[in-house]
This record gives sequence, structure tokens and C-alpha cells, in this order.
Amino acid sequence: MVTTHNLGFPRIGAKRELKFALESYWKGQSSRDELKALGAQLRQRHWQEQSGLDRVPVGDFALYDQVLDMSFTLGNLPERARGFHGDPLDNYFRVARGRSAQGAEEHTGCCGGIAAGEMTKWFDTNYHYIVPEFTANTEFKLDVSRLLEQLGEAKAQGVKAKPVIIGPVTYLWIGKAKDDSNKLALLEHLLPVYAELLEQLAAQGVEWVQIDEPVLVTELNADWQHALNLAYHNLKSSRVKLLLATYFGTLQDNLHLASTLPVAGLHLDAINARDEIQPLLNLLPSHKVLSLGVINGRNIWKTDLNAVLDWLEPLAQSMGDRLWIAPSCSLLHVPVDLTSEQKLDAEIKSWLAFALQKLDELKVLVTALNQGRDAVAAELAANQAAIAARRASPWVTNPAVKRAVAKINPAMGQRKSAYPVRARKQAALLNLPAYPTTTIGSFPQTAEIRQARSQFKAGELDTAVYTAAMQAEIARCVREQEALGLDVLVHGEAERNDMVEYFGEQLDGYAFSQFGWVQSYGSRCVKPPILFGDISRPRAMTVEWIKFAQSLTTKPMKGMLTGPVTILNWSFVRDDQPRSVSCQQLALAIREEVLDLEMAGVRVIQIDEAALREGLPLRKSQWQHYLDWAVESFRITANGVRDETQIHTHMCYSEFNDIIASIADMDADVITIETSRSDMELLDVFDDFKYPNEIGPGVYDIHSPNIPTQEHMVQLMKKAAERIPAERLWVNPDCGLKTRQWSEVIPALTNMVAAAETLRAAL
Repeated sequence: MVTTHNLGFPRIGAKRELKFALESYWKGQSSRDELKALGAQLRQRHWQEQSGLDRVPVGDFALYDQVLDMSFTLGNLPERARGFHGDPLDNYFRVARGRSAQGAEEHTGCCGGIAAGEMTKWFDTNYHYIVPEFTANTEFKLDVSRLLEQLGEAKAQGVKAKPVIIGPVTYLWIGKAKDDSNKLALLEHLLPVYAELLEQLAAQGVEWVQIDEPVLVTELNADWQHALNLAYHNLKSSRVKLLLATYFGTLQDNLHLASTLPVAGLHLDAINARDEIQPLLNLLPSHKVLSLGVINGRNIWKTDLNAVLDWLEPLAQSMGDRLWIAPSCSLLHVPVDLTSEQKLDAEIKSWLAFALQKLDELKVLVTALNQGRDAVAAELAANQAAIAARRASPWVTNPAVKRAVAKINPAMGQRKSAYPVRARKQAALLNLPAYPTTTIGSFPQTAEIRQARSQFKAGELDTAVYTAAMQAEIARCVREQEALGLDVLVHGEAERNDMVEYFGEQLDGYAFSQFGWVQSYGSRCVKPPILFGDISRPRAMTVEWIKFAQSLTTKPMKGMLTGPVTILNWSFVRDDQPRSVSCQQLALAIREEVLDLEMAGVRVIQIDEAALREGLPLRKSQWQHYLDWAVESFRITANGVRDETQIHTHMCYSEFNDIIASIADMDADVITIETSRSDMELLDVFDDFKYPNEIGPGVYDIHSPNIPTQEHMVQLMKKAAERIPAERLWVNPDCGLKTRQWSEVIPALTNMVAAAETLRAAL
């Protein structure tokens, strides 16, 4: 009999219950006990929703981040977070975001917060994790209380529990050494803690433990491959059975290693690595379980169940009980429940599957494998009809868009003059001081803004009233920026719900959910639009808002756009054509908007490509192909303007040092980047690479409520000036300010402007 299991479940709740509970607690509006009780309720519900599976994940639920949970389980806290005498949960949030609930620091005599842990993307996803920190003196000490508590809850509910933990080698690989030490040297100190963890789980009667090592789908040198061998030979005496989980890619040169590690089972992402199944079977010992991820855990299209069964049935017949099936990865990356969607077009809805529907698909597959297709004939017929309807739908194809893509030529991606020529013309036109100040685009999305948008969408406000409300917010934003003394202003994006969804709503070829929320980090959730067909822009999307904002000031007003690569990577993308083609379609659409903004007199246009790096394949050998079409798409979008028009782009919370040459090839006049959480470490690349254009290294960590001091920002910029000429430096926050409150933003930006004035005075 084939076994079914799941690698992880969305934790925010179908109605974002976790988000609202966290934010209420942080504001001091609810108690710690209420937050913990909500977490327990969500876990109980999620386990119930996974009933029917043979094994259900436990320990995948986190109040902020599963990597941060692992750091606390291993006792690996940053030095600045040790010695905290309050509740451990408050210390957990201090590492996550710089501080916990309002008042928690005062109650424990703390000084009002610490530097938050660095945050970056989880492999090639849009999920952000808190980066583990290491030094040569790092020690590990097990604290298994969180996992045992959840395991006890699961047992009480009768759940067939499979605890989930991050493997030791992946944990070291995704972390960062804060000194010159070698992270791998810590493995010998880490493994006894893992052995103790597994022993405690065995003592609770646990049979199987899922141990995630997605590092196996990356290119590993001999040292890291040896580390995996060493780790699992050290852990092979454990009394629990280990299911080693890989996902997000192919094993390639790690296939032999993965197949020979002394574990009881191996999970392979069969969405990305189906061609590796047979080679793996040729190597896998006959006693090992093979788990196959046969349902896409990262996209929302229905699985072609009959097609999967065509290749899966022979495997089931030959492997019997040794075959397990599951989604390809944790379902953390998809929304919870499609049945909540009452406004989505019925035809498009019939093509989709969210987390709960993916588990239903898994159950259909296992029933067909164990009992024959006749046992689920009706379900398979309905699935086949939906798959066929999507393929034949006229909504998907637009011949005019395909003709436009066919006409793309190299000249479309070239600026008229080289950067030095453009820079002189832009300087003469904009007349900015040294160290010009700006922000990344958005300002606080207040309750009043959200209420007006909600009422407008519900038909309770007409267009004129809504427009007036948004213009009033824009006017407030402009007034505040002028009072602060910022040099290049933004309109604040009051009218925008999300930097991708806002544009998708105005492009043909997109559909939208009401409740398709996915966790990005902590309490931050996004609702990716659904890119189902060929993309075109029926009308201008931002021009009137930016023109209105510019009419309120004599200072330069940035036009704010999201770039094609980011719109692509932060959408649920169609899987019936290459991603590069969809990106070209987006590039042509946004290019039209850029040219319309320029025609309207906008002299500074920012095209955000926050997600450029996260789209990189996980293997460097495949990077160049992606970077070629991604950079080309940006250039098509940006480079049709005159020399005098200054093009900005923005990237946040990504390790971009290893693709800096490609970023330079984008040829943006100004790039703004996140650097404050890493204390400007991301600028180390400029020691060797002479970046040719202007750059704004972020000095204000907007993901923390902490307010940076003027002195701190000056010091950060001085570090930047050691690598980049001062005349090419800008001063700006790390990212947009929509998630912050005005009470935080005003003092932080006041300090930022003062820092710029100090820097100018020192020139």
C-alpha cells in the first residue's frame, strides 16, 4: 500500500488569524496566553484538515519563522539576545524583529530592543527567514520544549505525527559566520545536539522524523558533501527513522550521495526532478522508502492526475510499501483553501488547487494506486475535464501580444547614451545635493486608507469619493516629506494594495483571489495574483496619481512601478509556457507605462526589481540563462526613455553580491538596496567590483520598529563611502514604509535627513 504524507502546512490560517494575533500582541492589545492559545487552535485545525493522510507534519508551525524556531531549539541565539530574563517568547520576537510586545522590554529592564536578525529569502522562494548567526565560539544547547509541546498536542488529537526539523547541514549552510570562522567547523559540536533531539523524540514514541536538507539540490563542494556524509553516519544509530527531504530542484551531482546516506527514506521533488526517479531507484537500497513529491507545492494549478498516474502506477506496482507520495515541498508557499473564493471567475477557479485541494488530489492519487482508477473514476474525469478546459480556453491566448513579443529587438533594451553622459544631463535637470535623500516608495498604509479601499471595492464609495480620499492621503504624504526636507519625493502609494497585485489588477491576463494569502515573513502576508494568460496593458495604471502628486511640489516626484521580473516571481505563474516569455510580455506592458510617465513630465522613475535574485536557479550552472532573459526584460522596460529621465531600481533582502555584474548590466541610473540589517556587509562586493552607476545603500531597517539614530546612519554611510565614491551615493531606507506607523517613520526619516546633512557638511 502506498503511503501519503505532507511536508508542511500553511500556518497563517485561512483568514490570516495568526497575522492579526501577532500584531495585536506586539501592540500590547492582547496577552501572551491569548497568542499561544490562538497558535494551538490553528495547529489543531490544520491537523484536522490533514486527516486522512498516513503521516502528518508536526513542528512545521512557527509563530514567526521555522528557521528561527530551529535556532532556538538548538540554543543558537545571537550574543545580543542572551541573558534575557523575560519570557522566552519575547526574546524570540526580539531576534525576529528587534523587539517584542510593547512594554515587554520595560517589564524586564531591557533597553528597548536589539538589532533584529538578518533576513533573507528561503532558497528561491519569496519566503524570508531569520539567518542563523555563527562565530568560532558558537555553542549549541538543546531546547526541545516547543517541539515536544506540539507533539503532545498532536498525540492528544490522535494525529499520526511526523515531526519536521531542518537538517544540520542545511542549517549551517543557510546561516552566516559573523567572524572569519568556517561554519562547517561547528558541525562536530552541532551533531550531538541533533542526536539528543532525535533521542528525545524517540522517547516520545515517534517512529519517523522528517529532516529537511534542501541544500542537496544546490551545487556543493567536496567539504559540504563530506559534511552530509559525516552528519548522517553520526545520526544513523538514532532510534527514529529519518526521512531525508529534498525539494525545490534536482539532485544532479548529489544524487549518488543522497541515495547512499544512512537514512530510512528519501524525499525527491518529482515536479522538478522527475527524470531523476529511475537513476535514484537504480542506486537506492531495497530497504529504503522513496517519497515522491507528485503535487506542486509552490503553484496553484490543478495537477493532471491521469498523467501522473500514467508514470506513477508502474512505480507503485514495483515498490509496494516502499513508495510514499506527497506534495513536492511544504504547502507553506500556497494559500489555504480555494472554497473560500466566491468572486473568482468560475472557469478560472476550476483550474486551481490551493493547499487543501492539493491534499484532496493526493488522496485521489493514493486511492487510484491502492484500489485502482475505477475507485475514483468520477474524480479523475472531473480533473481531466478541468485540465482540458484550461488548455482550450480562449482566455489564455492573445495573438496581438504574441506578435508584439516577436518584434522585440536589441535596440529596445539600450539607453540612448552611456551612463556618464546621462548622469551629467540628469544632474543639470534635477539639481540635487550631495547624498540626496529619498524613500523607496510606500508610506504607512493607515487604517483609514485600508478602510477606504475596502469600501470602494465593496461599492460603498463611488470613484469620485475614493479618488478624493486617496488624493488627500497623497497630499499628506507630500507635505510630510517636504517638512522632513527629503530631496526626491514619492506619492506614498496610498491607492495600492500590494506592489504586484495593484499592477496585476490592471493588466489583462491576470485573475485575483480574495483570500489567497501566503506568508512572506512573520505577520507579513501577500496575495499573489494569478497569471493565467497572455499579458497586455489596456490603459495607463499610475500616471494620474503621479501627476497629481507632482502638482503639489516643485521637488522631483518619483514615478513608482514594479518591474517585470518581480511581477513574474511574485505571481502564481502559468505553467504552460516558458517563464521568460511571460516576463517579456510583462516587460512590454510596463514599458508602455514608463513611456507614459515620461510623457507626463515625470523625470525620475523607479522600477522595482526586488525579486530579481530570488528567481535564480539554485545551481550556478543555470544562472546565466535566467539572468540573460531577466536583465533583458528589465532593460526592455526601462530603456526607452530620454537621457534626462533618471531610472531607479530597488532590490531588498537578497544576497546579490554574486550577481553584481548582471545588476550593473541592468544599467539603471540609481539602484537602492537593503544593507542595514547586514551592517553594510552586502557592500563588500564593491571592494573588487567597481559599480559604475549611483547606489543608495539602505540605512533604516523598516522591518523592525526600532528607530535608528542619526549617528548610526552616518556610520553606515561612511562604511559605504569607503567603497563607493560619495558623489554617487544616495541616502534612503531599506525598503518601503507601508508596514510602519507614522509615529515611527517621522523620527526615523528626521534622523536620516540629519545624517545626510552631516555627511554633506563633512565633504
